Amino acid sequence: MLQPNLSEILQFWWLVPLLLSILGLFFSLWIVVPAPNSFLLPLAVATPEISPWLICLNLLALILTVFVHKTWWSALIFICSLLGLILSLLPLSQLATTNTNFAVEMETVLGTDYLQSVPEDLKAQMRPQPFVLADVFRGLPKKEVQTQRGIVFASPDGVDLKLNVYQPLVTQKLQNFPTVVIVYGGAWRQGSPDNYERFSCYIAAQGYSVIAIDYRHAPKYKFPAQLEDVRAALQYIQAHGDNLEVDIERIAIMGRSAGGHLATLAAYEQGAMPFRAVVSYYAPSDLIEGFRNPPFPNPINTNTVLRDFLGGTPDELLELYQEASPKSYVRPALPPSLLVYAGRDHIV
Repeated sequence: MLQPNLSEILQFWWLVPLLLSILGLFFSLWIVVPAPNSFLLPLAVATPEISPWLICLNLLALILTVFVHKTWWSALIFICSLLGLILSLLPLSQLATTNTNFAVEMETVLGTDYLQSVPEDLKAQMRPQPFVLADVFRGLPKKEVQTQRGIVFASPDGVDLKLNVYQPLVTQKLQNFPTVVIVYGGAWRQGSPDNYERFSCYIAAQGYSVIAIDYRHAPKYKFPAQLEDVRAALQYIQAHGDNLEVDIERIAIMGRSAGGHLATLAAYEQGAMPFRAVVSYYAPSDLIEGFRNPPFPNPINTNTVLRDFLGGTPDELLELYQEASPKSYVRPALPPSLLVYAGRDHIV
């Protein structure tokens, strides 16, 4: 059997930079192109976060064009790589401005001296700035924490709802920990308290009890079942605060997407427990507006999601849509709230 010699192999090595340039451009495009369907949505969400890796990929392909014979192939590789590089640089070019805007907003709302009230030992654990480029490559620091999983806090309609508890490792427990309750997202249809566990562990390592809670899913269970489940979890946490090592006087609640929606409702409704803060990532706040003005493109079919969640349209269930919209509860003296939205999040 004849073996290909080195010269024959090298004749086709230009396929390597060509493939790299096409892949780099394909992934980089989703930084600016809205996802047309749910299959491509993860790309549109993830590519801005991995853009430094894409910069390396596009730059490598661009450098390799130097060694490609000057043909139309080399021109194609160069154009694809250059365009991909420009697109992948966009998120990084906004990093400094985003950090500055975040700092200005915090000082505007909390005062220029708000960090002075933070003890020095806690201040030393804080991140130097909200977004750190090195974290893209190394990930969040992973520290040992103690974990309790699968604690059943309620069983509505025979469905066992569970919570996970993440806490710092301590040699001697002196007091209960300030606590962050986390509600996962997933269009009210899917998810579990195990979601984003690395983030939960990261927060716990800073000296918090982190409690990730569960709720029943649409379309089988319609609103307000999900909110009732969040309330049940909060009642369980209050009733078992000492066993869970929770400081009842210092509890914040946070969530992402649908979880941020439920977290905000739980904190803003009349008679809510006195949360110290609310953190909501890209959560819908006006479900009527969301139904009547769906995004384009509409990768998750928001109207179907809302019908599954609420059981109908705003024309059929106007009061229920209002009840399920956090904006309906805005009033003075709400807990301090950090609302985080991406500039290119065309869905929310």
